[in-house]
Amino acid sequence: MTAVRVREAGDAGLLLELEPVIDVAVNARAVGIANALRRRALAGVRDVVSTYRSVAVHFDPCVASPTRLREALAQAVADSHSVHEGRLIEVPVAYGGVHGPDLDEVAHWSGISPDGVIDRHCAVDYRVFMFGFMPGFAYLGSVDEAIAAPRRVTPRVKVPAGSVGIAGRQTGVYPFESPGGWQVIGRTSVRMFDWGRSSPALCAPGDRVRFTRDRGAVGSGWPGVASASAGLLREARPTALQREAGLAAPRGEAGPAAHLTVVRPGLLTTVQDCGRWGHQAEGVPVAGALDVDAARRANALVGNDRNAAVLEATILGPELRFDTDATIAVCGADLGATLDDRPLTLNTVAGGRAGARLGFGQRRNGGRAYVAFGGGIDVPAVLGSRSTHARSAMGGMEGRPLRAGDRLALRGVPAGTPTDEDAQSPAAPLPPAGHLVHLRVLPGPQRDWFDDAAFELLQQATFAVHPQSDRMGLRLSSSAAIPRRSLDEMISDATFAGALQVPPSGDPILLMADRPTTGGYPQMAVVISADLGIAGQLVPGDRVRFEMCSMQTARAALNADRHRGASDGHERRA
Repeated sequence: MTAVRVREAGDAGLLLELEPVIDVAVNARAVGIANALRRRALAGVRDVVSTYRSVAVHFDPCVASPTRLREALAQAVADSHSVHEGRLIEVPVAYGGVHGPDLDEVAHWSGISPDGVIDRHCAVDYRVFMFGFMPGFAYLGSVDEAIAAPRRVTPRVKVPAGSVGIAGRQTGVYPFESPGGWQVIGRTSVRMFDWGRSSPALCAPGDRVRFTRDRGAVGSGWPGVASASAGLLREARPTALQREAGLAAPRGEAGPAAHLTVVRPGLLTTVQDCGRWGHQAEGVPVAGALDVDAARRANALVGNDRNAAVLEATILGPELRFDTDATIAVCGADLGATLDDRPLTLNTVAGGRAGARLGFGQRRNGGRAYVAFGGGIDVPAVLGSRSTHARSAMGGMEGRPLRAGDRLALRGVPAGTPTDEDAQSPAAPLPPAGHLVHLRVLPGPQRDWFDDAAFELLQQATFAVHPQSDRMGLRLSSSAAIPRRSLDEMISDATFAGALQVPPSGDPILLMADRPTTGGYPQMAVVISADLGIAGQLVPGDRVRFEMCSMQTARAALNADRHRGASDGHERRA
């Protein structure tokens, strides 16, 4: 019987580990356990993700009971012995030429003719082990050893959507245009991921994929990332997990009654809400506001549902013109907000008349401000969320940051009375720009990859946020690298919000809202939920230190954060 071990991944995640191998039987067990747990539809469970050899459970620590989740996992293990046979899905591929520029190189590497490579690639039914890297990207295996060519030495900046690639014993199809280092041997016109489908991914873990020759189905011109058309962005039904966790998109009125125009977009301004939960098993990142508490507070102040869409402004905010009257609130970072050139107080409600302008000036603290409008921003929900995930052009304003000239519709619902606890509790102060920030962490799911000296160094070092950081992850550097017990490659596993991944370089990466759902670096520690909003306010040049804490401290901090009055619940310390 397969060994089972449950690891805590911070205070909002659990990771059930099976055997540390990539094996069909082990993977089938993981898929069965994940399916059994999903059927239980437990309160507070946000996502259940099966990987090569594990099952990750993401949950709301304010709702779910970790003890009950462990019991449910144990029952799911017991219920998972009968594994349902997955579907067989055929994918026609145009091999070689402009569609498969690396086919000849793979043939040369393997000592087989291009036709021989194609024959071997088509001769196997590949198992869908898991999803990751991007929405709908299925890791398929196993490739015939004779053609298992390694990744390209220099990755491509752009790999067209539909490209079929090989990387060692794995093969897969790029659902969207993206950078990539796999050997591209062909291309398919089959849409592997479609937001408009009830199940966006064409296949699921446990299914089988068979590639077939298609000599003329794919044209020479190939679309890149799918455009945000009405067909792709139609409202999707919330999943059972989203409904259970209370994360379904808020209901709006019949039509928008107000608009605003983007005069200047700022450095990076996107539409966000509380995130796209319920689809990580298909490789869909959660996205959403990096400081969810600030976004919720802004919504509460104008009387919105806490998950209504807001604007997230980064470092240098936008200039917006109200085309109609609107009620607004700005929370989070102090980026020097003004209304008609007059200072606008954070964490308060203000009214803007038609023609008024909301602007931003000098950054004083934090890195991201959240602007809520009475009724919320009226953009289509994609998979139950209005959050922007720019890498896959999903959600928000056509799946991208705002541009000058954009016209945003507001849902036009009059602001209600701000009675929600998010509005009533005072905002914890952010440290001034340039000051040292402290984040509390718990041991991560791959803690065994690190010894005591590494955890001591993690707490002693001061890290700087690198300029190459983004919404996917904050790259950190210090004078000393974090040592790992081994520099061997780890089997890719589920990732968690706030996790500190440590690549072989020893410079940690703090995973944020846009993180891929799986990753290949060990996660040493995880920022506690109460401090995630602080982490979300970090920008390049900021400095941060970490300190280990207990689960009891993490839960007490989260409880204080949700109900704080005069006290500063999660100590946004300088």
